[in-house]
Parts: sequence; structure tokens; C-alpha cells
Amino acid sequence: QLQLVESGGGLVENGGSLRLSCAASGRTFSDYAMGWFRQAPGKEREFVAAISWSGEIIDYADSVKGRFTVSRDNSKNTVYLQMNSLKPEDTAVYYCTADWTTAQVQIASNNYWGQGTQVTVSS
Repeated sequence: QLQLVESGGGLVENGGSLRLSCAASGRTFSDYAMGWFRQAPGKEREFVAAISWSGEIIDYADSVKGRFTVSRDNSKNTVYLQMNSLKPEDTAVYYCTADWTTAQVQIASNNYWGQGTQVTVSS
């Protein structure tokens, strides 16, 4: 099993920044593509970003392009999500996830998941 633990969430003002981290353990981290999803109250979980094992393939949801940056450090078994220019509509629980490819991460049919971290953007 691949265990994922997110951190870095919190309360931030409109236009502010946060960096989320996700530490992985239990399996070889560099075998997996990694990603981030989010779920706002009353809404379905939605894709945010994905990064391949090498970092060469990166995908973003249209709603976060130009504001969020996903990255990974395979030496630290950690994936990051830098979130800038945050908006109130970014408020959600953010989940770290893993699967074999970025496409499979986005499909989310058989992913590993973390427990989530709350991000709240005040207006």
C-alpha cells in the first residue's frame, strides 16, 4: 500500500498563497504519477493537477492554470501544490492521489488517496 499524508492547508485571504505538501511512504514513490483533487462542500471531487513520475508530464484543470503549480521531489518522496492568487472558490478539502500514469490519476478509478487537508480562502 502507498500511504499519502497531506499538509499545508489553512486559512488565507483572497489573493493569497499556500503550498500543500504530500508525503508518500510504503511503496517506491518514483513508480507513481501523483496528483491533486479537491472537494468543496456540496460538490463532487474534482481534478486539480497531475504530474508524471519524472515530472515531464503535467496537467492542470482549466480553473487553476496559471495560478497553481504542481511539482515533486523524488528524493524526498513528496509532491507539492503551490497555489497563488487564491480565490474564495478555491475553498475545498484538497486530496493527494497516486496512480501509474497522469491519465489514470485523472480518471481516478483505482487511485491511492490521502486523508485531505482543508484550504479556506476568505473573501
